[in-house]
Amino acid sequence: MANTIHVDVVSAEEQIYSGPAEFIALPGEAGQLGIYPRHTPLITRIKPGAVRIRVPGQEEEEFVFVAGGVLEVQPNAVTVLADTAIRGKDLDEAKANEVKKMAEEALTNQESEVDYAVAQAELAIAVAQLAAIHRLRDKRGH
Repeated sequence: MANTIHVDVVSAEEQIYSGPAEFIALPGEAGQLGIYPRHTPLITRIKPGAVRIRVPGQEEEEFVFVAGGVLEVQPNAVTVLADTAIRGKDLDEAKANEVKKMAEEALTNQESEVDYAVAQAELAIAVAQLAAIHRLRDKRGH
């Protein structure tokens, strides 16, 4: 059996992934993180982006988009507590483009009552989601 670590990716709504992994990559607050089994314990915030999980015996990685959250790493377990998490196959490019467009309009409209910080956060999430969609599509050759 491969050298693995248990991974749980959960959001407020549901458990997205639970199982073994040979490697996990995700966007940490200070940059991209790569986690292997027996990693040093760590707790950090994560930024919007893709969580990639290399599952033993599976050719394609599991792919989950997270809109931020917290990562906890223990020697034999990794937990991703995401604000929002969406399975890669469930990402909607048209919806992400619409959210991006609306956030950009809100940021440029000076007379708007929109909270600037909220619009900025929505824009960052939409851009990260679109980047994740494109990365997933390129990886699959579509």
